[in-house]
Amino acid sequence: MNKKILAKEVYAFIQKNLDADVAKINLAKSPFNGVSSAELAVQITSKKKTQKKLPTWFKTAEIYYPAPLSIEQTSSEVTAKYKSELAKGNLLIDITGGFGVDAYYFAQKVKRVIHCEINDGLSAIAKHNSQVLETKNIQFLPIDGLEYLKWASQEFGTIYIDPARRAEAGKVFMLKDCTPDVTSNLDMLLSKAERIIIKTAPLLDLKAGLSELKHVSEIHIVSLKNECKEILWVIDKGFEGTTKITAKTLNDGEKSFVFSETDRNAKVDFATSISTSDYLYEPDVALLKTGAFNLIGERYDLKKLHPQTQLYTSNLLKKEFAGRIFKIDKIISTGELKKSATLAGNIIVRNYPAKPDDLAKKYKIKPDKNQFFIFTKDIKNDNIVLKATIIQYY
Repeated sequence: MNKKILAKEVYAFIQKNLDADVAKINLAKSPFNGVSSAELAVQITSKKKTQKKLPTWFKTAEIYYPAPLSIEQTSSEVTAKYKSELAKGNLLIDITGGFGVDAYYFAQKVKRVIHCEINDGLSAIAKHNSQVLETKNIQFLPIDGLEYLKWASQEFGTIYIDPARRAEAGKVFMLKDCTPDVTSNLDMLLSKAERIIIKTAPLLDLKAGLSELKHVSEIHIVSLKNECKEILWVIDKGFEGTTKITAKTLNDGEKSFVFSETDRNAKVDFATSISTSDYLYEPDVALLKTGAFNLIGERYDLKKLHPQTQLYTSNLLKKEFAGRIFKIDKIISTGELKKSATLAGNIIVRNYPAKPDDLAKKYKIKPDKNQFFIFTKDIKNDNIVLKATIIQYY
């Protein structure tokens, strides 16, 4: 950590060049003694990445930024604040501390936080930033958090882990493919704390995760603006009940879809007809990740279009629905599309034998913010096209 980067004139330069060509800055001669052009480029690039993701850090002077990859891998403020509500007890240890965003929010919910980060440079950066943000109840340790836990004598309320996927792991991965390996150390972890919170990428299959873990009391699937951000696995010592699953959308108006594994096998009604006065419902990705497709229809009292199409209809507008809502304006045949001289709308394809780009070219459909053409199938397995206006985005 180069403290010369914290000088006021360097900070002013970084602020001034947030929208500049970083490649040119990297190749040019640095205007500051003791601060290289490469270091300036890193600070500018990483700070820019925090603008929407970490607004508290972005707007605070004297924040020191690590390599851009660390910013990409860290939680956003919105998701960090959400997971902080899951913490239990007075003492929490984050054994994969990183840039320190999660620790910062956990520190607002528990009396004391221990931040472990094996990269001593990143640990120093997180500690410095914590002081700038005036957080006084976090202890920073530049060590391997898992090894520290093995010898720790304290009793923790919560252990938080954000395991990283090893490079050799494929697209489909298991927790055993991550570092630290939670599965091999689960008994040791449970001997140290009442609760363990594990953050994983959305790629991890829920059934696969449950097969590797035990005592999972809750699973939280968290999305922001229809993008699944993370899955949180809550493990409570001695828990033997039914796992509760929460799909949480963290938009301007937060929405939750909560159920137990025993609720999954619900029955759903299918739409035998579709009218131009109906509303079409497309679940948020967090809901889709649950796999509880029939339960979605049952809970919101919606009718499903097709067994393999996760689209639903109703003649009522249900704004509590977590996902996009469209007003069906017209049911169009492909013949009508061919005859139309000017068509404008975004294309959605669900269980239809064509790709959006190909359909746009074939029918000369231009983009439009509020209008949509939804290519899908009905319960009769017939291909249908719905022209619709969006009512709710998230």
